[in-house]
Order: sequence, then C-alpha cells, then structure tokens
Amino acid sequence: MKNLLIALSLILLPSLGGLAQQSSKEKREARAKRAPRPQAVGPRVNENQATPVDRISAAEGFEVELIYSVPGETQGSWVNLCTDNKGRIIASDQYGGLYRFAPPAPGTTLDPASIKKIPADIRAANGLLWAFDALYVAVNDYESIIDSGVYRVTDSNGDDQLDKVEKLRAMKARGDHGVHALLLSPDKQSIYLITGNNTTPTEAQTSRVPRHWGEDHLLPRMPDGRGHNRDRLAPGGIIYKISPDGKDWEIVSSGYRNIFDGGFNRDGDLFTYDADMEYDINTSWYRPTRVCHVTSGSMWGWRNGTGKRPTFYPDTLPPVINIGPGSPTGATFGYGARFPAKFQEALYLLDWSWGKIYAVHLEPKSASYTATKETFVTGGPLPVTDAIIHPDDGAMYFAIGGRRVQSGLYRVTYIGDESTAPVQHDAVSGGKDRALVALRRDLEKLHKGPHADALDTAWPHLDHPDRFVRWAAMTAVQHQPAGQWTGRALAEPDHGKRVTALLALAKVSGIDPFHRQDSDPPADIALRNRLLDSLIEVDWSALNEAQRITLVRAYQVVLNRFGKPDDDAAVARIISQLDPHFPAPTFAQNWMLCETLAFLQAPSVAAKGMALIAESPTQEEQVEYARSLRMLETGWTTALRTAYFEWFLKAASFRGGASFSKFIEFVRNDAVASLNDAEKEELREVLAREPVIKSPIELLASTMEGRTFVKNWELDELSRAAQAKDAMVKRDFKKGRQMFAAGACFSCHRFRNEGGMTGPDLTGAGGRYSPHDLLDQIINPSKEINEQFVPIVLTKTDGSLVTGVVVNLGGDKVTVNTDMLDPNQRESIDRKLVKSIEPSPVSPMPPGMLNMMAQDEILDLLAYVLSGGDPENPMFVK
Repeated sequence: MKNLLIALSLILLPSLGGLAQQSSKEKREARAKRAPRPQAVGPRVNENQATPVDRISAAEGFEVELIYSVPGETQGSWVNLCTDNKGRIIASDQYGGLYRFAPPAPGTTLDPASIKKIPADIRAANGLLWAFDALYVAVNDYESIIDSGVYRVTDSNGDDQLDKVEKLRAMKARGDHGVHALLLSPDKQSIYLITGNNTTPTEAQTSRVPRHWGEDHLLPRMPDGRGHNRDRLAPGGIIYKISPDGKDWEIVSSGYRNIFDGGFNRDGDLFTYDADMEYDINTSWYRPTRVCHVTSGSMWGWRNGTGKRPTFYPDTLPPVINIGPGSPTGATFGYGARFPAKFQEALYLLDWSWGKIYAVHLEPKSASYTATKETFVTGGPLPVTDAIIHPDDGAMYFAIGGRRVQSGLYRVTYIGDESTAPVQHDAVSGGKDRALVALRRDLEKLHKGPHADALDTAWPHLDHPDRFVRWAAMTAVQHQPAGQWTGRALAEPDHGKRVTALLALAKVSGIDPFHRQDSDPPADIALRNRLLDSLIEVDWSALNEAQRITLVRAYQVVLNRFGKPDDDAAVARIISQLDPHFPAPTFAQNWMLCETLAFLQAPSVAAKGMALIAESPTQEEQVEYARSLRMLETGWTTALRTAYFEWFLKAASFRGGASFSKFIEFVRNDAVASLNDAEKEELREVLAREPVIKSPIELLASTMEGRTFVKNWELDELSRAAQAKDAMVKRDFKKGRQMFAAGACFSCHRFRNEGGMTGPDLTGAGGRYSPHDLLDQIINPSKEINEQFVPIVLTKTDGSLVTGVVVNLGGDKVTVNTDMLDPNQRESIDRKLVKSIEPSPVSPMPPGMLNMMAQDEILDLLAYVLSGGDPENPMFVK
C-alpha cells in the first residue's frame, strides 16, 4: 500500500500542484493550444467596477462589452432585465427599485445620466415582463418591506412614467427560493409565473397536476443535516398560468427546487433550469442542475432532505439534460438575435455561482427533447443574473449581481464571418417524433377535469414506452373520478398497464401521512387490500425494466398512504413475490427492492444488501444500500452486523457536499437505534471504534489496491488496439464498470446518475468521442480541458496562490473549491485581496490513470463509457 501511495502521489501531484512549477512561457503555450478561455487579468478591480472584459471569454466570433458598472450604493445589485414597448431596458435591484434606459449605440457605454429610476413604489423585483400595456413585476422581498407576489405597474396619466402599482396577488415566500420569473404565454393571452420551493402554494382555481400531494417515502426521510428546508413539503416549486388581470390561476407543473426563469421555444414548449442541492453532492439522492421540459401536469420530484425522487421513479420525469453543479438564474431563447443560426435557436442558461452562460442546443426526441450544451460566456467572477435578446439591435444583454455583489451590464454581439440571417422555423421534424408529440398533446388536453372519453383515450397508453406519453396518459386518468376506473385498474389484464394504473389509483385514493388533515377519513383498508392483491398477481417476468420499477414503486405508495398490513401472511406474500428478484441486474431495481424488502423486514435482505455494499464500485450505491438497511431488524448475524458498522468507519472518509457527513451520521444513528440492548453489547467494540480518516490520495489508492503497474501506455498503441476489427464488440461491461471505479473516474465524473460533479458528465460521451478521442482525453488531460471545468489560479496581493474553481460569491467574498476530490473543501477570499485570476493550463484530471490497467481492461472501460453503460448499444453488439 505504501508503494502504491507513492506511485499515485507521483501521478497526482504534477496535476494538482504542478501549475506553480510551470514557466510563464509554458502557461501561454498551453493556453494557446486550447479553445478560448478567460484571459489573465491585471490589477484587481476597483470598487464599483464590474468584472472587466479581459476576465471574460465568449464563444468564437462573439464579443463581450461592459457597458455599465452599477454603483451599488445608489442603484444596488441588478438581478432582472426586460424591455418595454419602446425598446428601453428595465432593470431591477434585488433589494431596491427599478431603473429604465435605452441601450447605448454600438461600441459605446451607457451614459449614467440616461438611467432613470422608475417612480413606481415597488421594490425587490425578481421577475419583470412587459405585456398587455403594463409592466408585470414578481416581487420576492427578502426584507418583507412589501408583500411578495405579483404586481402590475402602469402609467396613470400618459406622461410615460410608470407610477401606478396594483397588487394582483400577495404570496408568502422566503429567501432565494421564492417568487421569480414572469413569462408571456406563446398565444400572448396569459402569463406564466415561476416560483421556487420556499413559496407557499397559493390558491389556484384549476390544476393540471393532480393535487394529491405526497412525500411518499417508505422509510423515514432524513432531513438535511444542516437544517435546510426541513419544514418544506410537497408540492415544492410551482409554475402557474395566470390571467392578465391576475384573477384566474392554474397550476401547470410542480416539484421543482428553485427554478428562477424559463423560456418557450418556437413550438410552444416551455423549458426551465432547476437548481441542485449542492449539500447532497456524492449522495445517491443528489440531482445536478438540469433543464426540465415543462409539460402539462408534470411533477419533478423535489422533496427535502434525502427524499428527492431519482429520475427512474415512474412518478417523476427525466431532465432534457443535466448541466452540472451551479446556481441557476436567468434563461432565455436566442430568438431575434443577430447570431449564427445555431445560436439563434439556442436556449441560454445563466449560472450565477460558476459564472457561466451556457448555450443549450435542443433536439426533438420522441415526445420530448434531448440536448447538448456548450459554454457561451464565462468569466471569473461573473455572477450572471439575467439575459435578454434586444428586439431592435439583436444583441444579448446580460447583468451580473445579486446578493449585493458588484453589479454590471454587458452586451454580447457577433463579429464573426457566419451568416446572421434570421432562421426560418420548421415545426418538429420527423414522422415518428411528430406523431408522438401530437399524441402527448392530445392526452394533455384531458388534464382539465373530467372528460367523458378520457379513460378510453388514455388507458391504452399507460404502458407506452415513451416516458412523456406515459406520464400524460397517467395524469389524464388521475383527473377522472376514481370510482369510474378503480375496478378497471384492479383487473387490468395487461400487467404493464396495470402497474401504472395501480400507482395512479394509490395516489388519488390514499393520503400521504405528512399531508393528512384531521378532517380526512381514515385509510380505506379494504381498498388497500385489493390494491395489494392486484399487485401480487403481477408477473415479474412479463414486465420490462421500467414496469418492474413501477411495480415496486406502486407497492411503496400503497404501503405509505394506506399503511402496512398487520397480517404477517399478507406481508409474506409480497416478500415472496419480490425477494427472488433481489439482487437485480441494475442499480435502479436494487435501490427499489432493497428499500422495500427492508421495510417489509424480509429475512434475506441483510445478507443480500451487505453483499451489494461490498461489491458496489461507487459510494453513492453503498450509501443507498446502507440507508435502506438502517432500520432492518431481521436476518442479521453478528458477522453481518459487524461488517455493516465497519462500513461506517470506511464511509467516514468519503467526500461529498456540506451535509454529506451529517447524512452518514444520521444513517448510523438510526442503525444503532434499531439494536436491542443485547445486540449493542455484542457489537460494543465495533460501535466504539473511531474512524481513521483517509486523505483523497489514500482513498484513490484503495480503489487500486491489489493492482500493479502495467506500463506507461501510449496513445497510438491503445488507439490501434481499439480500432482493430471487432475490438470493441462484446466487451465485458461489468469489468468496464469496475475499471471506471478503479480509475477513480466516479470521484469526479457523473455517469448514469452516479459519481462526482467536478468533471464533465460522461453519460453521453459516445456522442462526442471516438475511442481514439476518448483515449486522448484520458492520456493527455491537459491538452484540451472542458471549458465548464477549467480551474483558475487566483493570486492574492501578498503573492500567495489559490488554485481551484470559483463556486460561490457573496458580498466581497469569492469562494473557491480547492480540491477536485472533495467538493466541500473550499476557501473564501476577500475580493479586495485578489491581484489576478487566470485559467490554469493544467487539468485537474491527473495523467497516467490507465497505467495500472491491462489492455483488455482499458478496452472494456472504453466500451462501457462510449456505450453509455448500455450493453445492448448496437455499436458494441456484434
């Protein structure tokens, strides 16, 4: 082990610390070989001076201008932008009022004298929209000086001054996760309001989301270890559709964490950019920031603490694309921009903490979309808050600010050689996709109250292979009176349809314990028994992967909302149905089965669960199984119990977000509480043992323990091997996954909803890389660094250096993550003590990671990654 640590140190240290050893010439040459990055900066920024453009880079052919540095003491920190009916820009101070001005001529900056404060007595706008000859304002007042909610501001006497304020709806909100953006509907007849999960749901006359709110946890949820949002329950963040007069409200979609903005594409589909919970990083329930396709009645699964629904749950929906760690703010489409075609059609997403504007390129796929992303603008620090495309000059204007940091206004224009002619819009192309979109939309028409033909229309699609069509069908069924379809669901002969129908029935007929009111009737035990009997009849072998997960999820919802049967025989029947299929071939199935069987106190789950912990290559999987076993009281032997509590000693060295260690503590506390006095005495020694915390390098070494140096692999040699005839066909995917873990790839990279977030998500690598290109990235990581993860070198005025990634800002503080293997390792620096910030030419990914693998193992790794982890991928099946 000691020799292995020395070898790994020699591999890692040049990457983690080698920057300081490079000459200035080497740095310049390395930067020149890469795509544009933020340039080195000169002296530190003066007070009231926004980040200068030499700290900012943009996509090739684009130019960024700083047109105004906002004086914080008089105009605050700007967080929202819109244009009025005369093309003037309106900006809002997060803690103050509104300002209006005309954009400056090309090549010029904004004259401070041209900025006029709007006289309307309103403040703390987090959303602005000019529509129906008025300015609509979404107020999220942190200081509670005025009510949060939706307001309409107009000109009372025709003097071109916005001075009349009408409160259309007061709302309760707190902190950053409150009342946010306002969007004009595609038909220009109504307004959409975006709210975060700290906005108390307001009264709505109708709802496209069935209002059977539930947490639906089978085992007790663990709240956030740092106390964040412990009291917030479903439905989470909501998107409303409201009438121009503010009287008619409809819930369109729910289950978000903290959506700040959104945008409609040309086909009328709405997209939003939801926040992650960075405290959860490297847990099984962590979900990256992501783009959500906001379909009718959609529910996106946010619940507090460990309760977030993973994307494979049938009672939530998958994202269009995961973006990564960050703090989502503004979102807008590029329509009307004088940009090249692909940038006119892009969805732009603003990330406040990482200082980036992403261009997301959407592609229709089945009934929804898929997407790719690229960094459009980035800088350090660049706390971007909102962006608009100006209808007159076709430029993008974006603001930085928020949380009282220095604010500024920037303009982005295209100065390259490509055509900027307006794109001619084509509706969703492709016969199959067009038909599926039409089917989804037809089903969504049934999401408003009872329809006579809804059941016959929707029922055939309850087992549709497309998630969004299946969701639309299930939601349509849930909107019909349960008495009309209870018997049909219980007796449905197609078991694929039955499991979805029974999940829907459990939700509309049962009441979640967290949402039960004193006036609610008791649980219908007779219906519960009928539901369980129907589920027990389901033939596991007749179901596909998604349907098996739906079956187990239906059990979970029934048991949560109606209660566990007192009859041991009834419980034993469920166990006898599920237990033979555990463990299953996939993590998703094992997640569901382990949790459900542990709840039922199945006697075999202790041994099976511990075997999974022992063989799981990622800490996320291990944590999930340990969480499920924590309240299990049956099936344990002394050896299994000892191994379980020894796992906690190992897990103490795992790295994760700010709440990670508290979650591990909570799991252990629950596990100890499940022991009786005799068991505690028997396990006294292991319970008393203190963990030995390992360093990141020691943890990395443990993944390669037992392995020896093979050779210093060269790109050409491995590339030739990968390109040989049938070399990538029928590879060992299990071995490839083991190599992904052994190479510490999971430490930094997300793959199939597992792994770290300090490197690019590799799930879609097969669409970006050939085997040669992927090998080049691994062997020569500093040759081309992904622009989203370029580390910076921050030089202080005293000459000391801080290397890492800027992850947060607040007031005059810049927070840098200084350890790629530990997302919670951070250093906060006073901006006034920053002399310069420049990109590192050294990738945080170390070279030499393949040198302890044999050639066949490397090819298995390549096949596993490039296939997206799918052994049925036709590119890798002969």
